[in-house]
Amino acid sequence: MSVAPPKMLATLRVNGAEIACAFNPNRTLLEVLREDLALTGTKHGCEMGHCGACTVLVDGETVLSCLTLAVECVDREIVTVEGMAGAGELHPLQRAFVECGAAQCGYCTPGMLLSAAALLESNGAPRKSEIEAALAGNLCRCTGYVKIVEAVALAAERMREAAHA
Repeated sequence: MSVAPPKMLATLRVNGAEIACAFNPNRTLLEVLREDLALTGTKHGCEMGHCGACTVLVDGETVLSCLTLAVECVDREIVTVEGMAGAGELHPLQRAFVECGAAQCGYCTPGMLLSAAALLESNGAPRKSEIEAALAGNLCRCTGYVKIVEAVALAAERMREAAHA
């Protein structure tokens, strides 16, 4: 029987808040987010980096939290799906997903939303092929992706209009 290493004390910056926590250094970011911080929007999927259900943003880049040790994220900015909405308002991507029917069972939705958010942060006017490429690491077994791609395009359009208003 193996013994887990002793817990370390660390402060994680999650969704704009500094959170002091203790965790074993061999625990994944996914485990710490879900089990220690109760941020269950990030989903356990394949736990092998194939499905994208566990996607979060770390310093603005998409990261598979099932393959990332929490200790690697100390002093970095982590954003989960819970951190997308602000001031009681849905993020434009979240609103577009609802309006377009892009979320069916919803299991892939958090990873899709964060992958799309990373895309729109770097490219405010993506072509369909760019949206598809950005979402390629996220599997969805329900929608067939058409509505998801449409929702990302709609959100991009609305975000551009809001920026010019």
